[in-house]
Amino acid sequence: MKFEFFRWKKSEAEPAAVHLKRGAEGEDFAVRALKKAHYKIVERNFRTPIGEIDVVARQKDCLVFVEVRTRSSIDYGLPQETVDARKRERMCKTALWYLQKNRIEDAPCRFDVVAVLRKDGKAKPEIEIIKDAFRPEQRW
Repeated sequence: MKFEFFRWKKSEAEPAAVHLKRGAEGEDFAVRALKKAHYKIVERNFRTPIGEIDVVARQKDCLVFVEVRTRSSIDYGLPQETVDARKRERMCKTALWYLQKNRIEDAPCRFDVVAVLRKDGKAKPEIEIIKDAFRPEQRW
């Protein structure tokens, strides 16, 4: 007997494999767009016990931590609107982990968001790179 795991959305169930595939494809589209915008990709999917950063890149002398958000419709909002305070805080903590692990000090850094909107499964998605999308909060 085969079991399928589902990730529940507001009114519909979507197999987790479809959700993960869409996210991976979105990251691939985002990386291509970042390269076109003269980002140098340093690392993808940097994972720690705290969280994950989808893409670590460099643009000129700046180290950039990038969150990629992919959506197939805007029924529940734009992709970039899903980067909430909790996600931003996890990204900041994960970025600190990255900097410490790689012994990087005094490097200019920023947080960008890449929004990938692939309406109706179209081959070419709409991609928006949001530079300096947020700043770390000083509370931690």
